[in-house]
Amino acid sequence: MEKITSILKQYATYNETDVLKSIEEILQKRKSASRGKKAYETILSCIDLTSLNTADTEESIGKMVQKVNAFGEKYPELPNVAAICVYPSMVKTVRECLTEGVEIASVAAGFPHSQTFVEVKVAETSLAVLDGASEIDIVLSIGKLLEKKYEEIVEELQEIKAACREAHLKVILESGSLNVDEIRIASILAMESGANFIKTSTGKQQPAATTTAAYVMCKLIKEYSEKTGRKVGFKAAGGIATTEEALDYYCIVEDVLGEEWLQKDLFRFGASRLANNILTEIMGKPTTAF
Repeated sequence: MEKITSILKQYATYNETDVLKSIEEILQKRKSASRGKKAYETILSCIDLTSLNTADTEESIGKMVQKVNAFGEKYPELPNVAAICVYPSMVKTVRECLTEGVEIASVAAGFPHSQTFVEVKVAETSLAVLDGASEIDIVLSIGKLLEKKYEEIVEELQEIKAACREAHLKVILESGSLNVDEIRIASILAMESGANFIKTSTGKQQPAATTTAAYVMCKLIKEYSEKTGRKVGFKAAGGIATTEEALDYYCIVEDVLGEEWLQKDLFRFGASRLANNILTEIMGKPTTAF
């Protein structure tokens, strides 16, 4: 515990008033200039097209994958989405249907609440990777975070990271359940445990993604990168559907982390409705491809 406490003390702290002021300044400075095809295409290329519904079936997921395949054929001049994100039981369906070179992402490890045994989390992660997932999205144990059981969180995340093997691990903070300092601590614990991305929320509870959480997470990603030389990605997810909302996160990433983060290896959106709205902006007319 002393080691973890020592690590946490090495990072900057934040208060919500200052964070909100910084976000306002960033959006005033950057948002108008960011509107345009370049930003919209970048956002499109960073979307994890997502279906995480109780009523998902192999047929419905197969149809979603076919839309991704068809998009690549119909719009070869545009980037396709970054990944398709589904429940573990649907990974095999995606793998068997997918012809485009996009990633297969699976939620796992007791998603969306993370309230199960670590053995179950590790097993589910391993099975999803075995079925073909190249990215795993899991939820950090929020209950343990609130109880300040930081060592347990790190040990659990490291076990899950090991189960990912070559797959990338995205750790969801469920930031709507946390205050600014808890978001700070969760971000540090996830990155120090080997996360490839830190992600705002599951979208299964409100509030979901917020620009406040995004700003704090991006500041910590930058600080972590400066300390270690390792770049961790940022994923905004939960309720982001419009172009204007997506541009807010784009501007925060651009300002805090720089242009090198504005690509799918380091920046993602978890969304289902956003793709068609962004495509409509690019095409200049209502367009539905996904």
